[in-house]
Amino acid sequence: MKAVMMVMSLVVLGGCASEGAAPWLALPGSSASCAKPDSSQELALSMADEMLGEGRPHAALAHLEVLPADLAQVRLRKAKVLRLLGRSEAEPLYRSLLGGCLAAEGEHGLGQLFAARGDNLQAQRHLLRAVRLAPTDEKVRNDLGVVYLSLGNVEQARFEFLTAIELKQNNTLAAVNLVSLMLYQDKWEQAADLVSRLNLSPAQFNDAKRRAEQLKTPGKSAPSRADQVAAVSEPTPSFGQP
Repeated sequence: MKAVMMVMSLVVLGGCASEGAAPWLALPGSSASCAKPDSSQELALSMADEMLGEGRPHAALAHLEVLPADLAQVRLRKAKVLRLLGRSEAEPLYRSLLGGCLAAEGEHGLGQLFAARGDNLQAQRHLLRAVRLAPTDEKVRNDLGVVYLSLGNVEQARFEFLTAIELKQNNTLAAVNLVSLMLYQDKWEQAADLVSRLNLSPAQFNDAKRRAEQLKTPGKSAPSRADQVAAVSEPTPSFGQP
């Protein structure tokens, strides 16, 4: 036990001694390994996830506040909730995950943050890193596709949307985004075929059509990223979101 405490002390001291280093980097769990939550902590995390899924982010955050801040899983969930609430504390929390076992999630969250701010180049950088770390995560693939589409890289966007759909067959968010892209390119037959194959609803098709029209019409605002980006923990997906 004494040896463990000495190692943890060295980690904290090393983080503090790094010139210009963010204080989050001194937290245990921002290294390559993560401590696993115990059973009671797992239950509290599940409760927070459930509350977030029910649209109660403030309640979810309150439950997370009672958990140890040095757990990477806690910091990830706090970052997601704070990002949804538009709080600036989300970014340093996501950055605290970089270099650790949740680095992919940290890069994904930063990509979503920058996309929401309209900084698509920074969003692209973080999402590309997330893809390298978690190439089979359909949510990351979808969000990268949305950023590519915002930057006008239509073929790259198409590739990412198709990848997201093939990784998860019921990924209707990526499917709607791909239909939007096809309608934007006036590929109506392909769009209709995709709608039929994936059993998209008339409402989803109309949503895709609306987004395509927004992309085509100069002077109109771009499609809401909160409607296009994958949600990470929430049941209702949104772009441009967690």
